[in-house]
Amino acid sequence: MSTHEPLLEAKALCAWYGAAQILYDVDLDVRRGEVVALMGRNGAGKSTTLKALIGMLAKRRGAVRFLGHDISKSEPHHAARLGLGFVPEDRRVFTDLTVMENLEVGKQPARRWADGTDAPLWSPERLFKLFPNLGEMPNRPGGRMSGGEQQMLTVARTLMGNPYLVLLDEPSEGVAPVIVEQMANMILELKAQGVSILLSEQNMHFAELVSDRAYVLEKGQIRYHATMAELAANDEVRRAYLSV
Repeated sequence: MSTHEPLLEAKALCAWYGAAQILYDVDLDVRRGEVVALMGRNGAGKSTTLKALIGMLAKRRGAVRFLGHDISKSEPHHAARLGLGFVPEDRRVFTDLTVMENLEVGKQPARRWADGTDAPLWSPERLFKLFPNLGEMPNRPGGRMSGGEQQMLTVARTLMGNPYLVLLDEPSEGVAPVIVEQMANMILELKAQGVSILLSEQNMHFAELVSDRAYVLEKGQIRYHATMAELAANDEVRRAYLSV
């Protein structure tokens, strides 16, 4: 795989919940070290797109390639083993396990890029530098943490798998402003380490802080694609597809 090829690419991706079609021919890609925002109102299909990419939906159609592998018919654990991380919106921490035990669950071997260079390698110590809050509570059960702390723990657990690319679902949703700021710093730090991120997001300010490019979804279709700066400058698109 050459460095110019996308790490993750979807073509004509369609997805259904039961008989209801949610996604219609979605095309998108994410390159190495890039943060891409998937934006749209509630119900536009953002979370469904992330779930379809990693294989969490029983009914999907279209091509999905990750690191040159066809994962369009793969199970989620297969994509995870290849180095595709997923941070769901509903967090899903193991409430009975401590912070350290949650991290241990996510652990995968070190990885290398196709060109032979080492991919980012994460350890609890390194993650506690990224998330100081977690470092102060290594033995606290997941069920005794705030929503924002659980959000951080879910991200940290995903990073223990040493992913090349992380699918991040609504990182700024429902958490305190101070946590939102830490999330933004964390995304920029991951990017600096060479990790790619595809995040679903409604918060324009947050997306602007961290993203290189943006795709805008409306009713399960990509309506607009541009650099983040171009989207930020385009009042017409923002009013049509993002304003509440």
